[in-house]
Amino acid sequence: MPDLSTSDTALWIASLIRHFPDLCEELAPGRATPFSSHVPAPRTPRADELVRVERREALLLQQEHGLAVPGHGSAPVRLHVSDTIRDITDGVVELEEAVCARLGIPRPRRAPVPERLRRLAGLLGEIEAQPVLARHVRDETRRMARRCARALGDSEQVVRVSGRCPWCDSVSLRAFPDRRAVLCVNPACRCTVPDCGCHDDPAYRHLWPETEWAALAAESGCRTEELDAAMEGPHL
Repeated sequence: MPDLSTSDTALWIASLIRHFPDLCEELAPGRATPFSSHVPAPRTPRADELVRVERREALLLQQEHGLAVPGHGSAPVRLHVSDTIRDITDGVVELEEAVCARLGIPRPRRAPVPERLRRLAGLLGEIEAQPVLARHVRDETRRMARRCARALGDSEQVVRVSGRCPWCDSVSLRAFPDRRAVLCVNPACRCTVPDCGCHDDPAYRHLWPETEWAALAAESGCRTEELDAAMEGPHL
């Protein structure tokens, strides 16, 4: 059986690669349309200063991370999104450098965040051999993926799956299409796999990636066809 920490980490990395570029699109709010009835409030010294700060943030992001902020010359950026971009960028850089140092490989060259994430994904086989490192990488990628999703206002889809959890025997199996994974959402569920995060993290739920759906179907009573259909979207 593949290491569960590694399987979960691969899903979080894939989510970050897919959604991190969307943060740039969200960095500047859209301009008012001709049909908008909103009348802008009078400008104040405080508002002028805020705009100047936000524009400096936009310029700094562009200089440091190569991000072209749409409309930053005329529209203020969303500071919580810029903070998220900075946090994830710094987090990915520090994580890749720490992994390379721990594995004894040369320091990674500079690269955009998605490329760094793909390089980390390529090292998961070696990371798996060091349980402490694997757990750290899993926790960090999960944290950053969740922060990215919050900044984008995403609400992950959840689809009920028939059958019972093989570990806790409750009807708590749910499909998460964005991750293409099935989780047991019972907070009390604990599996018997030593590497699973459900033992040491109250927020973690046992997870079955796509490669384990056949075994899950055989053990839980659901059907693989149902899991495939669930990944297309919610039908609660």
